[in-house]
Amino acid sequence: MTAFPPCPGAAGACSASVTGIEGHLTYAFATACDSPPGLRITGLPGTMVRETRDRVYAAVASSGQAWPARNMTVTLQPASLPRHGTGFDLAIAIAVLTTAGAVPAAALDGCVFTAGFGLNGSLRPVRGVLPALLAARHAGCTRAVVAPENAAEAVMVAGLTVVPCPDLRTVLAWLRGAPLPHPSGIPAAGTPAAAAGGPPRVSLAVTPCVRQALEATAAGGHHLCLTGPHGARIPALAAGAAALMPPLSPEQVMEVTAIHSAAGLPGSGHPLITRPPFRAPHHTAARAVILGGGTATVRPGDATLAHRGVLFLHDAPEFPRDILTALRQPLQHGEITVARAGNTIRFPAKFTLIASTALCPCRGRMDCTCSGLQARRYRARLAAELGSHIGIFLDITPPAPGMPGAGPGHQDADAISAERVAAARDRARHRLQDTPWQANGDVPAAQLRRSWPPTAEAFAPVSRAVDLGEISARAAHQVIRVAWTLADLAGNPRPGPDECGQALAYQLGVAQ
Repeated sequence: MTAFPPCPGAAGACSASVTGIEGHLTYAFATACDSPPGLRITGLPGTMVRETRDRVYAAVASSGQAWPARNMTVTLQPASLPRHGTGFDLAIAIAVLTTAGAVPAAALDGCVFTAGFGLNGSLRPVRGVLPALLAARHAGCTRAVVAPENAAEAVMVAGLTVVPCPDLRTVLAWLRGAPLPHPSGIPAAGTPAAAAGGPPRVSLAVTPCVRQALEATAAGGHHLCLTGPHGARIPALAAGAAALMPPLSPEQVMEVTAIHSAAGLPGSGHPLITRPPFRAPHHTAARAVILGGGTATVRPGDATLAHRGVLFLHDAPEFPRDILTALRQPLQHGEITVARAGNTIRFPAKFTLIASTALCPCRGRMDCTCSGLQARRYRARLAAELGSHIGIFLDITPPAPGMPGAGPGHQDADAISAERVAAARDRARHRLQDTPWQANGDVPAAQLRRSWPPTAEAFAPVSRAVDLGEISARAAHQVIRVAWTLADLAGNPRPGPDECGQALAYQLGVAQ
């Protein structure tokens, strides 16, 4: 099929770009008129028109191709799409040269051109190739011309023949029927050279209570708050919880990899991301870095880059209050909305939150002079903003002097924990197979009480804690979710008094 809609009197080339994390097709139509040679471009904002025109002029000249003897006008459609970057350069040049008769129009059938230009005519890589080409394939394109640096990412799109070219001269020769030299180092479609994702496995000597909490976080997707002084290895524990999560499913792999592609990460030779991602922004990071945004180009932030993985907020009370408040949206709805003038973008952000807080504002200095009231207020900052979304609160103490560290025995324990997490996830998935949820942490409270309530005997301590005002009704739902995960980890068909009691202890922060 033709990759672009017909436009009477104009030759067109198809390009693809990304807005937020969604790919869109852009069609470059070129027409000629009897005026002095030149190039007019409509559909690009501001200074991009002049910059694009200069790059296209230089690239055509460097390719050994004479500029057409007539004035060329290029329009980019649809006009409503925001456009930034250099990814339309190649399509504009191909549309101009096709209109001038230098390229056979039939050669453009089913082809999408996504690359920028260097001044010497070389093809330059662009970000977001994976989501852009997924949109192109969905529209019926069968071939994609990209820069060599984008080829390893482009071949992830099944059903699309990738044509990596070093420069415009090579592209023109290929469109005219010349064979394309097979580039070295480009993997076959669907078989990227490497895989990446979450953090490496962390082998730690931890107490059974801490290990169980990390397993529950990884198995049920429950949000976790770790409290302790510096030296308690909290960042390593957070990375260990992420490492316990099983690999992503094939659908999740493409989803997460497309997000990182749209953000321009990690660059050349982009591999498939097969492990749950792990993001740990610093509390001094700008709002756009954590939540997404930008001026000219809106890009996903760490909350979106942690999609299907873990977002770790170390020293969470140090984060600005507006950022903690804004995180309520993804914790509740699994997405972040970024609004800009004339454009609203929704980023997926279904992550497991692991937050840490120190014991007091000075964070455990030897000469600490913080009062008890200051310490309580400091720890209450996170609870006030996000506490209702957290299912497990756990106090962490530094390891005692002489306590054995990581070793082969602990590595074996980590492998056993990973197997327990995978088995628990399978049990939850089987129980929730006819629902839109896959993990216990995703199940809404109303559905939880209606379809999967614990027995009255098991739930009695939780009801008593609600009556006494020790926990809220919303926190009671968190207890039920965590209790189900503890039951799945233990292989029990339903949470009993032990699981409900342990889940209540995690909610109260008194688990031993």
